[in-house]
Amino acid sequence: MIVRGICCLKPGIINLSENIKVYSIIDRYLEHSRIYIFHNGGDEKIYLASADLMKRNLSRRIEVAFPIYNKSLKKVLKKLFEIQFNDNAKARIINEFQDNQYKKDEKHIKVRSQYKTYRYLKEMNN
Repeated sequence: MIVRGICCLKPGIINLSENIKVYSIIDRYLEHSRIYIFHNGGDEKIYLASADLMKRNLSRRIEVAFPIYNKSLKKVLKKLFEIQFNDNAKARIINEFQDNQYKKDEKHIKVRSQYKTYRYLKEMNN
């Protein structure tokens, strides 16, 4: 999972969330995607949504999530997710201890996902 701020889920708990990784990315711009990618036993499903899955967004508002069927759009959305997942400049690791340490990477190249996303989308339009 990639979240913008807080996350109540505690990853890394045996028999509960040991197969879940959560990163929080807070950077210059407030925009953040609501892309939901489900493996679904090999039949991958991708959805976009209008809101975060928080109680306040689901109990007092009308929100929508919708499936993406177009293969080329799925490819773009997966690339955007990959860019964020590889952020090693602004991403923090949300772990079972909730100490929110910055994600460290052995690579010498910093990946700042907001800037890389901008460049990726700009190149798509050229």
